[in-house]
Amino acid sequence: MERDFFERVWEIVRRIPSGSVTTYGHIAAALGVRSSARTVGWALNATIGRNDIPAHRVVNRCGELSGRLHFATPTLMRELLEAEGVTFDGDRVRLDKHLWIPPPSVHEWTVENNGLVLSLPTEHNSTRSADGRAERRSVAINDA
Repeated sequence: MERDFFERVWEIVRRIPSGSVTTYGHIAAALGVRSSARTVGWALNATIGRNDIPAHRVVNRCGELSGRLHFATPTLMRELLEAEGVTFDGDRVRLDKHLWIPPPSVHEWTVENNGLVLSLPTEHNSTRSADGRAERRSVAINDA
């Protein structure tokens, strides 16, 4: 998977406030690729050993700690969240109290021809559609 996509995931994860969580799906949606929640998980798995990305703040859509086995101990993810004030109902984070939804990214990702394509706003070119909205141009991302 394209390294730049992983970096965009990490950028969003760094913005999750302490005491809050978000989901793999919400991150994927913010990047414009709703169907890539699993790829978000791969991006977070690539952060093992890094302290600058709070991967413990990302849970599955039900609030379960599906990434807990990728931490030093199976209980560390929950311990980190509880230390930030996150509360649980059984084994699930109380999403009604702690869910943070990332704002949509300026960039939109789509999947075309078995690869990711980055769609950028062309506002800097002053290109506008007939209804006045900024048009978008696409840039194919190649695995180098």
